[in-house]
Amino acid sequence: MQPIRTFNVSPRLSPRLEPLRRLAYNLHWDWNVESKDLFRRLDPDLWESSHHNPVLMLGNISQARLQEVEEDEGFLAQMDRAARQLDDYLQERTWYDKQRGQKTGDGSLATQHTLHESTRYAKECYAYFSAEFGLVDCLPIYSGGLGVLAGDHLKSASDLGLPLVGVGLLYQQGYFAQYLNADGWQQERYPINDFYNMPLHLERNPDGSEIRVAVDYPGRTVYARVWRVQVGMVPLYMLDTNIEPNGAYDHNITDQLYGGDLDMRIHQEIMLGIGGVRMLKALGYNVTAYHMNEGHSAFLALERIRVLMQGEGLSFTEARQVVAASNLFTTHTPVPAGIDLFPADKMLYYLGHYADAFGLGRDEFLGLGRENTGDLSAPFSMAVLALKMATFANGVAQLHGVVSREMFQGLWHGVPEEEVPITAITNGVHARSCVAKSTQELYDRYLGPNWSSAPSENQLWERMDAIPDEELWRNHERCRLDMIVYVREHLVKHLRDRGASPAEIAEAQEVLDPYALTIGFARRFATYKRATLWMRDFKRIEKILTNKDRKVQFVFAGKAHPKDIPGKELIREINRFIREHGLEKQVVFVPNYDMHISRLLVAGCDVWLNNPRRPREASGTSGMKAAMNGLLNLSVLDGWWDEADYVRTGWAIGHGEIYDDPNFQDEVEANALYDLIEQEVARLFYDRDTDNLPRHWIAKMKDAIRINCPFFNTSRMVGEYALRGYFPASDRYSTLTADKFVPAKELARWKADLTEHWNYIKVVEIDIAEPAEIQVNQNIAVKARIDLATLSPDSVQVELYKGNVDASGEIVNGVPITMQFQGTDPQGMSIYTVEINYTTSGLQGLSLRVLPKHKYLSNPYETRLILWAEDSSAVKVSSLDGQGSRDNNVPAGAIA
Repeated sequence: MQPIRTFNVSPRLSPRLEPLRRLAYNLHWDWNVESKDLFRRLDPDLWESSHHNPVLMLGNISQARLQEVEEDEGFLAQMDRAARQLDDYLQERTWYDKQRGQKTGDGSLATQHTLHESTRYAKECYAYFSAEFGLVDCLPIYSGGLGVLAGDHLKSASDLGLPLVGVGLLYQQGYFAQYLNADGWQQERYPINDFYNMPLHLERNPDGSEIRVAVDYPGRTVYARVWRVQVGMVPLYMLDTNIEPNGAYDHNITDQLYGGDLDMRIHQEIMLGIGGVRMLKALGYNVTAYHMNEGHSAFLALERIRVLMQGEGLSFTEARQVVAASNLFTTHTPVPAGIDLFPADKMLYYLGHYADAFGLGRDEFLGLGRENTGDLSAPFSMAVLALKMATFANGVAQLHGVVSREMFQGLWHGVPEEEVPITAITNGVHARSCVAKSTQELYDRYLGPNWSSAPSENQLWERMDAIPDEELWRNHERCRLDMIVYVREHLVKHLRDRGASPAEIAEAQEVLDPYALTIGFARRFATYKRATLWMRDFKRIEKILTNKDRKVQFVFAGKAHPKDIPGKELIREINRFIREHGLEKQVVFVPNYDMHISRLLVAGCDVWLNNPRRPREASGTSGMKAAMNGLLNLSVLDGWWDEADYVRTGWAIGHGEIYDDPNFQDEVEANALYDLIEQEVARLFYDRDTDNLPRHWIAKMKDAIRINCPFFNTSRMVGEYALRGYFPASDRYSTLTADKFVPAKELARWKADLTEHWNYIKVVEIDIAEPAEIQVNQNIAVKARIDLATLSPDSVQVELYKGNVDASGEIVNGVPITMQFQGTDPQGMSIYTVEINYTTSGLQGLSLRVLPKHKYLSNPYETRLILWAEDSSAVKVSSLDGQGSRDNNVPAGAIA
């Protein structure tokens, strides 16, 4: 029976308990110990059964219990403290205020945010788009690391006071709940998210009606309403299409995260990117920088261009200039197979109207998403679109930056790989969200309350040694015990749900030894992560697991994508291996991995294992969380671990080698893993003194905390995004849009003129005043004559490019040196000079290049134009021994 009227019934609280509602609806409670303890104290059983959802708790708790706590002075005092902490947090002067020089508004607006209060972001606003956000386990709208990183990004943006808003989709089913059948095969359930019992606000107009966003699809308009979750000071807005008057298919656009076929994927990405831009406009935000977290939201660039063309009368090139200058793109993909690709016909069917609006031909429009615009058979790449529509791009670890520059070098033809303008900002994690409560309290006592955001150079990290070894170790043992107790209870529930035998259930109640060396592995089950590497040689692993003097046990957790059959097979292989070899008590697979289980594992294990196939792990943030809790990492040198201190804070599997034969690589690295566990990890763990304390292990734990916590932290990471990305992008937007877009129009005209005349530039002559014998640090004068055609010398930068010459005759690790313009000669040639020297001996080389230059360019590679002096006939070598020009027997531009 369909209702004729619906009501949203909210929890009934007395005025004295009203602060509970405000605390429940701001996710600050997730990283504030006082608030989280308050809700746990209110009803411990309901707190657990609600998946730590304070809104659902308040809706289900008995009025008798509320009356009871209203007379409990201790509870009321704690509630008042938590409410004051939230108020203080929202109104304190922040890092952003200090960096940008003023307070942008009243921080308290974040507590009761409405449409009219977006004025807090009036001066500047950064919009962070992501397909998933992992914030708390009672909001299951994430699948894994990308989402948790996005959630941590918002939390630290709030901590730093950035005027940032999140943009995403609110999934009715979200990501799946995992369970295993008797054979260990992953099965999926899709619980329905009850938005009205989650910490969500439905955004409304001043007249009380729902704010709705309209997005055009072929033959119809799809509508979405807007929900907000308040993350400290940062609002996260999410679109929901499961409403009337949308049809059944369109309801499903926001049904499942990464669900459906290619058509559903493009539907979702249109809603995220295009709908997200329209939503922010409807909410009254004047966004000055747009951040695309992966390519899923890249269609936002098309919508931004359309709005500027139709609303401001700009041309396509002018509008594109403004959009690219204020767009940022973060790639998380280390392999081409991970990029969203859409066939050309699908793109034209769904988005061809943008080509018409832009005045572009079919292939011109498709070229926006093609690396090689001349390849008319190539699909449309969302990553390529994002890179072409952004002037700041980054990978998520230093090694991933290298991999990304190699992957996308073709977009900057002629630019050396190391200079491809894709930088790296190494990921971090939100410390207060991932460090165990008791461990946070320990750090607060000995390091002070600022440890969670203090940089590496802060002297508080010198106080790590003040933490007594015994206190740190006993705290860690409690965390291990908490994890094991939970794992046992979780396994028992899982086995009962699938009708397991009493013997299996009894066995589950005794898994894992609270005092044994525990190695954890928890992540998405994709084949490149090699979750079964530890099983490669049963005799070796059997020897490790049966050593009664040095007991070792493993805890595994993680999900495979529902369509990833090889990933599911890995889960089954592990469970079969456990069962067939009778390892149930020492090796455990914990089903239905979520944020709560993750937090227990990264606090309760002793070692965190990660053995991906290098270099396919973009970052790997779970190891950072483990390190913050004092766990030691045992990992292949990939992602973040490649740049960590893997000697003092853990162990490296191998030395970063990459073999042509994957099977051989697995063999080598499996043996290295066994050797490390036997000869170093287990020995160090069980090396105890008379107090039964592993002093050397504890010293390594302290190093893991002291060295990793301040750097692999989203406080540092988001601060870096702000300084290197958001602030410059926002400033570029302000500059280009000033005076009714006069600077943007000027830059667009300049680029058009530059492109038209670029191919007429010619390097006429390079005169190298070369000594007869060149020595280290000896100056060499170089003069160049350049025919700039009709271009002004102010429009170009001429550089010498010098470095070692490798066996193939290429300059490697080159260094550019700017040449000085000296005027023109009688023939109208532009003269440039510079003096260089070489700091090392051997075969060295130099070349010359011309790059565009303009005061409004974000970087010299923005135009993707570069001219190299490749014609050796232009090189004139002048001897300094008085003999005039001489023949050089080494390649042009090379110096012996």
